[in-house]
Amino acid sequence: MGNIPERQLSRLSTYVAARMGLHFPEERWQNLEQAINLAAGELDCDDGESCIEWLLSSSPTSHQIEILASHLTVGETYFFRDKGLFKALEQPILSELIRHRRSNGKFLRIWSAGCSSGEEPYSIAILLSQMIPDIEDWNISILATDFNARSLQKAVRGVYGPWSFRDVKPEIKKEFFKQTGDGRFELISRVRKMVDFCSLNLVEDSYPSLVNKTNAFDIILCRNVLMYFVGESAQKVVKNLHRSLLEGGLLIVSPIESSVRLFSQFSTVSVRGRIFFKKQGAVGAGDFPARLFETPKPALEPAPNPDPAAAPVFKSVIELLPPRQEEHGGSAMFEVSNTDDPNPKELYEQASALYLAGSYPEAIEKVEKLLLQSSSDAAGWALLTRIYANCGKLDKALECSAKAVSSDKLNAGYHYLMATIFQELDRTEDAAVSLRRALYIDSKFIPAHVALGNICRKSGDHKNAARHFENALFLLNSEPADQVLAESEGINAQRLTEILRLMQQSEIEE
Repeated sequence: MGNIPERQLSRLSTYVAARMGLHFPEERWQNLEQAINLAAGELDCDDGESCIEWLLSSSPTSHQIEILASHLTVGETYFFRDKGLFKALEQPILSELIRHRRSNGKFLRIWSAGCSSGEEPYSIAILLSQMIPDIEDWNISILATDFNARSLQKAVRGVYGPWSFRDVKPEIKKEFFKQTGDGRFELISRVRKMVDFCSLNLVEDSYPSLVNKTNAFDIILCRNVLMYFVGESAQKVVKNLHRSLLEGGLLIVSPIESSVRLFSQFSTVSVRGRIFFKKQGAVGAGDFPARLFETPKPALEPAPNPDPAAAPVFKSVIELLPPRQEEHGGSAMFEVSNTDDPNPKELYEQASALYLAGSYPEAIEKVEKLLLQSSSDAAGWALLTRIYANCGKLDKALECSAKAVSSDKLNAGYHYLMATIFQELDRTEDAAVSLRRALYIDSKFIPAHVALGNICRKSGDHKNAARHFENALFLLNSEPADQVLAESEGINAQRLTEILRLMQQSEIEE
């Protein structure tokens, strides 16, 4: 061990477990000491020991926590890492899914959770570009998230050195990259635009969510991420990833993270000898045919039980839904109501709880009973919108969002909700119209400024993107740091400010 007393390292280990869910037992305290010594300078501390004291006695911002996290986690990766996995993805998983979706919507949704510097999601984008000749006619969504701001900045730039290509075929480098003057390689714009990067803390941030597009995925890759988390944090992350998948969707982790106990809510399946975890249920797409999967070998060994002393204490679940509002005029969609049902307020509360738990069929049933009693209940239609969106039923979600808007035309939040569904459907112009309506109703509606900024940025209109982001930051400056923003599904003012600053920095570095 170095110069920091073990007592201090023990306190720091407990802190990072509680705040970030990262597991540093005593045998890894040397790594912990190295990380805090490296982070100290960036956090304006004299040394690692004084940095620990500052962390434990103050309230660091999320940005400062991200700086510490960047030193605590290893982001080493490269393109097409693990050839066996990418072969299984190409044949038969993606080939079968593409074949099915060609006549059923031409859409795919994939999430790289813990994307580091971007090689994994970009590898997926390159693979899909090779597999789908008419890819411009498809609605392809590849989300890439990480908690490390530096890694995300590198990922957004899409420029890599030779080490990132150590297992890549020369023809891929030639077709999809162009060499820069300093001997590095820049990914071509067409592939870069296929991936959306977002700052996300898998332990603390809320998902699935329409706001950060963490909903209704066919495939989630979360490799070499869960091994950093203590037991309760890992369980929380896996539960939320399960909710973020379509029924029948696949979760992919690294072999060393496979645990029967941790993934008990999934079915264990095998493809080309690789273990995957499959979500089961009655609602959703489930477009992977059963014949793809082999019977896996007998039970995997459970992952070792982490030190109970390191288990973090979690805050209560943040209320993600807007409060139920008074009903307004509208047309009936259902015919009769069961007088034995609870009143609309109780039904809304029950449906909200089921939605937050990921029990979507039961939540739908409760909302439909609510709407039988009160067919113009705008909050009920908005909740049903979110449920259907998380189930991947975007046409139904759009219909319900229109009912919410019709029932309460002057609610900016419902226009914003409709805009998020339009974006999911790749109807960008319609989304922009709904967002402008939201801002006409409420010029201080921060999420609409952010969403319009993102639309402008993706279309290459950097001037207007900067204007919308500056408007959002100006409005955020007057909000308390811990204020959860309307329609943000749990994001507070401080967290959104930090995400916008990261986006601005990425724009400058591009």
